[in-house]
Amino acid sequence: MASHSLFPCLTVLFCVMSVLAPFSVGQLDYSYYERACPSLHRIVRWNVWEALRSDSRIAASLLLLHFHDCFINGCDGSVLLDDTYYFKGEKNAAPNRNSVRGYETIDIIKAQVERACPSTVSCVDILTLAARQVVVMAGGPFWPVLLGRRDGLSASEKAANEQLPSPFEPLDKIGQGRLFNYQDSGKPDPNLDSSMLSNLQCTCPDTDESNTTLTPLDIQSVTRFDNAYYRNLMNNSGLLESDQALMSNSQTSDMVKSYSLYPHLFYKDFAASMVKLGNVGVLTGRTGQIREICGSVSNRMFLSSMFSPSVRQSLSTVLASVCMFLLVIV
Repeated sequence: MASHSLFPCLTVLFCVMSVLAPFSVGQLDYSYYERACPSLHRIVRWNVWEALRSDSRIAASLLLLHFHDCFINGCDGSVLLDDTYYFKGEKNAAPNRNSVRGYETIDIIKAQVERACPSTVSCVDILTLAARQVVVMAGGPFWPVLLGRRDGLSASEKAANEQLPSPFEPLDKIGQGRLFNYQDSGKPDPNLDSSMLSNLQCTCPDTDESNTTLTPLDIQSVTRFDNAYYRNLMNNSGLLESDQALMSNSQTSDMVKSYSLYPHLFYKDFAASMVKLGNVGVLTGRTGQIREICGSVSNRMFLSSMFSPSVRQSLSTVLASVCMFLLVIV
C-alpha cells in the first residue's frame, strides 16, 4: 500500500475543482472568530506543529482529510463523524479506511478550543485551518481562509464510496466519482520508470497479502511540500495510474511541465485551488451546528437548530401557558 505524501490526495484537484458543487461564501469572514475566539489560530498552530514534530506523515494526512471532507457534499466536517444508529459515516468507506488519518490531531485541537471558547468554533473550520497550517509548516504556500463554516449533521459511507475519485481513473474520467483504492504496490504499472519499478518490486513483494506495506509516492521529498511530484511525472515515475494519466493529454502534460520547471507557479495555483476547495458547499447561518465533539452530532444544538427563533418563541409561550395552567389546577 502506498504511503502518504503531500500529493496523492490532490492528484486531481486542479481537474475537479470546476465540476464540484458551486461554492458559497455568504456569511464567511476572515476575522469571524477575532472577538469570539482570539486564541484559535495560536491553538491550531501549536498543535499542528506538535503533531508534525512527532509524525512527519501528518502533513499529508491532514491535507487528505480536508480534501476528502470537502469532496463529499461540501466542507461540513462529515468525514470526522463516527457511525451512529442513524447513519454509517465516511471513516470506514473504502477510500478512507486505512488511508485517511489525523482525526486525533483535530480532536486535540477541538478540545483545547472548546476550553478556550465553548460552542464557538466548528470542527470543519478547525480542519480547514489545520490543513493550511500544516502545508505552510511543510514548506508550502500560505492561502487566506474564510471562517464561519458550520458542521454538518450527518455523513454517508455510500457517498464517499461513490464520489471520491479513483487513482486508477483515466484522464477523461477524473472528476466523476467512483470507488477509490490505492494502487496495489505489489503489482505496479509496468510502464513505470525501470529503476522505480525494480525498487517497488523489492519493497512490495507479491507475498504481502496484508496490503499494508508502505512506500513513498514521492521518493525525492517525502515530508516536504514542493514540486517534485511533477518532476517525477516528467520522468514517468508517477506511482498511481491517475497521476501518470496527466501526461496522456497535451493540456495537462503542459501543466505538469510548467509546474515541474516553475515551482512558484505551482504554489500560486495550488493556493488558489485550496481557497476554492475550502468554500465548496459550506453551511452558514442557522444551518448545521457547532459540534462540541467532532466525532458526534451535538444533540442539544441539533434540536436547537431544527427550529427558527419564531418557532422557539411560540414553543416557549405554549410551555409557559402549560406551566401556569398546572399551577392553577394544583
